[in-house]
Amino acid sequence: MLYNRLGGSGLKVSALGLGTNSFGSRADEAASARILHTAIDRGINFIDTANIYSATASESIIGTALEGRRHEVVLATKAGLPKGEGPNAKGSSRYHLMLELEDSLKRLKTDYVDLYQIHTFDPETPLEETLRALEDMVRSGKVRYIGASNYAAWELMKALGLSDRLGLSRFVSTQTSYSLADRTPERELVPLCLDQGVGIIPYFPLAGGILTGKYRAGEEAPAGSRAATNPGFTRFFGESNLALGRQVSSLADKLGCSASVLSLAWLMKQPTVSTVIVGATSKEQLEHNLGSVELPLDAAALEELDTLSRPFRNGEPFALYRLP
Repeated sequence: MLYNRLGGSGLKVSALGLGTNSFGSRADEAASARILHTAIDRGINFIDTANIYSATASESIIGTALEGRRHEVVLATKAGLPKGEGPNAKGSSRYHLMLELEDSLKRLKTDYVDLYQIHTFDPETPLEETLRALEDMVRSGKVRYIGASNYAAWELMKALGLSDRLGLSRFVSTQTSYSLADRTPERELVPLCLDQGVGIIPYFPLAGGILTGKYRAGEEAPAGSRAATNPGFTRFFGESNLALGRQVSSLADKLGCSASVLSLAWLMKQPTVSTVIVGATSKEQLEHNLGSVELPLDAAALEELDTLSRPFRNGEPFALYRLP
């Protein structure tokens, strides 16, 4: 396994991380535990979850499955997106974050998280309130590092500047949709992260499965796929996205690998990317994607991928989660 520094911090994270959005939904508890244990056994140390994944089941499953192995992983969770119906059940106020951290710790069966991330920018809470609450979490020992998610470049830079001015802990990472099908972070976010020493953690690295080539126009989604279990996902099935999936699959065939392995390997080569979180619904799927860590990509392959995906630097992000 290859390990990278998480942004400018001294924390080392595996080049391939495990996303657990499917735990408790598309993968039951037993399958989720097998996936998690396989990941750890194969050298993956970055485990990413959130307080809302599978209605909190993801954190609970991880907490049980990690008993006796907590020290082997860098455990990351998030809060900020709506958790309930009440007026304080979302956002990044001190009230909400403190409550959610304590609940996450109980579900995860741990007394600290390695990376606590703000799931999205909260325009109704002063950044200073959020950052001071996070600083208190770090000083209490319940949080080791802090990160952002779904922040625009200007929002992230404002937070970093405020942390510097007030002497508070800085965001060491930011999560964003980033893939061959979504290169919009390269316009502003990547240059900012390069300048400020912030690590990028891409989510949707396979564009929800589109970059695996398994979705075809006019054909039924494969059983168990994201589109089959969540029909609303087909809103991403634009012709340009599906065409890119076919082109990446064709190149992967020439290189003797799968489209998913090729897409993940490309992303790992991009500047400021610290770890690429990929989900799985079976340990076999995870083991297959591990091939991306050691896939050699020469200049010609990288150039062809860049050419195929260059149009996806413009337009709208593939995915963006914001408060309603």
